[in-house]
Amino acid sequence: MARTPRTPDPVDPDQACPIAPVVDIVFSRWTTPTLWALNEYGRLRFVELQRRIGTISPKVLTQRLRQLERDGLVRRTYHAEVPPRVEYEITDLGRSLAPLFASLSHWGADHLPEVERARREYDGDDAALPRP
Repeated sequence: MARTPRTPDPVDPDQACPIAPVVDIVFSRWTTPTLWALNEYGRLRFVELQRRIGTISPKVLTQRLRQLERDGLVRRTYHAEVPPRVEYEITDLGRSLAPLFASLSHWGADHLPEVERARREYDGDDAALPRP
């Protein structure tokens, strides 16, 4: 009787790439600009934050802020006034990401020209040839 080969057990993504959970938390589409703005400009009201970020819709910003608050990276403060006022600020946990953002900013300044050059070379003369 022939034995069928054993299918390998699935690999836990967190073990395969230990930074994957961090990337999921920090680098989703609008998280980085939101955290950057709150770190750079301090406590902001919703509309002020939306203006600092740019093209984000109110619905998406609300969703992102709720997730960041849930993750402990942003603090929401409600002021019971007339009219009510809500402010958002980065927490110490969120601020602890500042060195990571600074490193990425330096990497970009140092290496994005190389990336652009590589893209031009890749897309250059042989752009009409199909890539495998």
